[in-house]
Amino acid sequence: MLRKLRLKFVIINMAIVTAMLCVIFGLIYHSTRVDLEQENLNMMRAIASFPALDRPGRPDQPPEEVRLPYFTLQIEADGTVSAFGGGYYDLSDGKFLQDLADKVMAAGGDTGVLEEYNLRFCRLPTPMGERLVFSDISSERATLDSLVRTCLLIGSLSFLAFLGLSLLLARWAVRPVERAWQQQRQFVADASHELKTPLAVITTNAELLQGTQEAGPASHILSTARQMRQLVEGLLELARADGGASETPMARVDWSALVEEALLPFEPVFFERGLTLTPRVQPGLAVWGRADQLRQAVDILLDNAQKYAVSPSAVYLHLDRVNHNRCLLMVENRADPLSPQELEDIFKRFYRTDRARSRDGSFGLGLPIAKQIVSAHRGRIWAESREGRVRFYIELPLH
Repeated sequence: MLRKLRLKFVIINMAIVTAMLCVIFGLIYHSTRVDLEQENLNMMRAIASFPALDRPGRPDQPPEEVRLPYFTLQIEADGTVSAFGGGYYDLSDGKFLQDLADKVMAAGGDTGVLEEYNLRFCRLPTPMGERLVFSDISSERATLDSLVRTCLLIGSLSFLAFLGLSLLLARWAVRPVERAWQQQRQFVADASHELKTPLAVITTNAELLQGTQEAGPASHILSTARQMRQLVEGLLELARADGGASETPMARVDWSALVEEALLPFEPVFFERGLTLTPRVQPGLAVWGRADQLRQAVDILLDNAQKYAVSPSAVYLHLDRVNHNRCLLMVENRADPLSPQELEDIFKRFYRTDRARSRDGSFGLGLPIAKQIVSAHRGRIWAESREGRVRFYIELPLH
């Protein structure tokens, strides 16, 4: 739980940081692009309005300064195209110039971009026809590409820096919650452990009294004491599962054989309740984990099925390989339908709002314990309800 809380804290922080970086770099890129485009258009309009600015000297004289990458076309009223200015280009190809003029006329608008030539154009009407100014935007796009690379580099470094800072902040922010969680878990474990001794005394004395009486208060005391002992043992199991503490080390477990062994004690129980247990176990499936905990998870699902299944009916247990590295255990029984919300709530501790979970002897701890066990084994557990049947699934990675 604490790890998920830290992960959620980091994800929220990084989502905010990423959104801010994207907005900042997006604004920088947009403003730079607009400024470059506007500056280029202003220059082109000035050249179109004052073409003499484009001709600082005679054509047969070398320019005294570096000329900008642009040129001008004059379209006369009779359709004649002439070029001048912009020593950056070779303007001797009349067919190429005519093609440019035709494309500008087809594009329409006072300004635009000819992508195939990487040119921006600006149109200005004149008394003798129309003047077109073309400007090479290669340097403008190279500037924007360089800006994008710089932003990506700065953004990546900033992301990594904020990620490290978020990890540190997550540890610091969750520390009080972790301390309170540990204290609560320790209290539950200690209180449950201390309650076992007086409950044992009460149970023993109630059994002695029951032996001397045919019926009476002793039987009620014994029944209640046994229920309390079941609750205490469930709390201890949850405390151990929360802490991840177990006397049994992780090892290779024959999952198929363990499930088959778990079925044997339940066969007479199912028979007494008028239920038919139909298993199908694929042999040779092995997982990595603790055999005692995995056996307990199977027992919980089978016990849950025999308690809440509608009698008479059949209960199915299937264990199969689902792909090359996962296996799936399914326990299905006929029962009252559950809503999607109830299918999530049944894995919460002490959940008893459903009628089936309010029966005597049920404290709403079995499925939460199974969920803790499965999570500790890097698996997942869930339930489905459809067509009057309830299915519980446990998916584990194969070893």
